[in-house]
Amino acid sequence: MSTPHNEANLGDIAKTVIMPGDPLRAKYIAENFLEDAKLVNKVRNIFAYTGKYNGKDITVMASGMGMPSMGIYCYELYKFYGVENIIRIGSCGGYIPELKLFDIILADNVFSESNFALTLNNDNCHIASSDKSLTDTIEKTAIKNNISIHRGNTVCTDCFDIYMTDVNKFLKRIPENFNPLGAEMEAFALFYVAKMLDKKAACLMSVVDSKFIKDVATSEEREKGLNTMIKLALDAC
Repeated sequence: MSTPHNEANLGDIAKTVIMPGDPLRAKYIAENFLEDAKLVNKVRNIFAYTGKYNGKDITVMASGMGMPSMGIYCYELYKFYGVENIIRIGSCGGYIPELKLFDIILADNVFSESNFALTLNNDNCHIASSDKSLTDTIEKTAIKNNISIHRGNTVCTDCFDIYMTDVNKFLKRIPENFNPLGAEMEAFALFYVAKMLDKKAACLMSVVDSKFIKDVATSEEREKGLNTMIKLALDAC
């Protein structure tokens, strides 16, 4: 079995998938965290690896950047490969002054101005939610492992928010009292597709920039910061 975007055979992909955006981060996770990792997809260099973590079958697969790319890959994983759970892990921009470099955000609800849901499913929907049970499990795992996280709402944009001509105008269009912690570019599509197909999805983000943050991370700090998020997602599985 294969799709136009995935050459994996049925059974090559685990029921739970960790999805970074970057194919090279998927490769890094497979090589550094999984046992007996096997490359099961390389179409368009969107790498997918399946291996074991603490004895459990896990697939790590890239989503690419943006909602259209995430929408394709998560739809096919859920619909054609029998995947039940997807945890997106990625970077984000921080929107509140309390956040520091590499702080971890766990998303509850995501707002997007995108017409993704309207185009896919004739649904004029602009807020999508994570699966509560999966998100609760991630939060409990963080508490157990003494990892500090910020849980709340986020926004999902169609363009890199740093490139917006006036981000403040965008912020004024966000629903009142939504109070987003940060911004990224994939979670709305993941959450919406999961709900549409009766599957589970969650999203962990590591803060890499903010107008409130002046620090510049070293390569060692960046790796350590992202590793904490990666391990939290894997341990939650």
